[in-house]
Amino acid sequence: MELLKLKHVNFFKCHVSYLVSICVFLFVMVLIFRTLLLPSPFPFGRFKNNEFEWNHVRMKFLEVPQIVWGLNNQKIAFARACLTARMLNRSLLMPSLSASLFYKEIDQLEPISFDKVFNFERFNSLCDGFVRVSRYSDVGNRSNVIEVQKGSGRRWTLERDLDQLKEFSKRDYDAYETIRVVGKNPFLWHDHWPVSDYAKVFECLVLVDEISKEANEVVSKIREFGSEVKNGSSSYQTPYVAIHMRIEKDWMIHCKNRERRSNLTNICSSKEEITTRVANIPALKPPTTLYLAVANELLEDDSILNGWKEGMHPVDKKRLGLTEIYKNHSYLIQAAIDYEVCLNADVFVGNSYSTFSSLLVLERTQKIIKTGISHACGNNVRWPSYAYNIEGESGGPQLWMTNLSDSSLQAISYGSNSVSCRIV
Repeated sequence: MELLKLKHVNFFKCHVSYLVSICVFLFVMVLIFRTLLLPSPFPFGRFKNNEFEWNHVRMKFLEVPQIVWGLNNQKIAFARACLTARMLNRSLLMPSLSASLFYKEIDQLEPISFDKVFNFERFNSLCDGFVRVSRYSDVGNRSNVIEVQKGSGRRWTLERDLDQLKEFSKRDYDAYETIRVVGKNPFLWHDHWPVSDYAKVFECLVLVDEISKEANEVVSKIREFGSEVKNGSSSYQTPYVAIHMRIEKDWMIHCKNRERRSNLTNICSSKEEITTRVANIPALKPPTTLYLAVANELLEDDSILNGWKEGMHPVDKKRLGLTEIYKNHSYLIQAAIDYEVCLNADVFVGNSYSTFSSLLVLERTQKIIKTGISHACGNNVRWPSYAYNIEGESGGPQLWMTNLSDSSLQAISYGSNSVSCRIV
């Protein structure tokens, strides 16, 4: 009798276990079915406290065309692509940059991988929760792609572009692992994001160690030159001023055409105007080292080191004996080295219509903000920047900081004579 009872108990236990297993299995299948057929409006993550939480299990991607033009136009294009991917709740597939200049070597647009210029891991670490870049090896299904044409031309308005992006965000497109945008350079896409969003992406762009090391070598050479000029006569550390001298022949053609189209007269600056205005910067006292960031091979006048105020000691790549460092690299890497040299200068002077100068001022403004300063209308702020094409006080260049409250990157992308020393 006891044996019979025991058999009934064991049978009941097995039956219950079997039913529990069936229920668990059905529950799991329902979840899988729901996930596959009813995708979340946020394909692989969700926003939390204005940041993005990444879910690598269901990652979706945005692919963009090769990025072209100058270094800083490429940086803007990259940031714009990142912010587009963020808007679509996708990760940007690591794009190809261009080692050569678009308008000079149009038939030789040598591609260079993003991670050959900028530190891939560092970017994702610094921008974690905001934007993300992925490798093509992260794509699970290479054939699960939809190609879309980014609009262009005068009829393609800001509003139509935004409508297209909203369309990309719908569930019809969520079924595709990758959205591939074709036919247009991201630099020329419409801008839907504030300057502060761009600034956050730019902060995450850190040069790879090899390029950073060479930039540091240039800075060291400039500092050494300043020490020789001082000759140990005092404890005063000779500052170095980086001047982005846009006086090359290609720039002069461009800026004169733009002045004519815009009916403006303060876009171009001659060498004489630059030397005069730099000499009138109140905060500078001799001796001062001037690093002239210029494309020497495009100069029509080789007297660039002459005509500066006494006590100001100009140097360029040639005078520093660094020509070979630059010659060993493509245009893009040369520009990246010069950018770092100018970024780390005690004082920077540039042209407000140059994208190179504008992005430098943006990053220098961010450095100033971190010290707790909200405006630099005085002359005692650390890391000041100036626009030499606009006259400021005492006949010097205009103090210049980026207004991070701007709703668009328009002024930085295409230049402006509306230069302020206020951040907000």
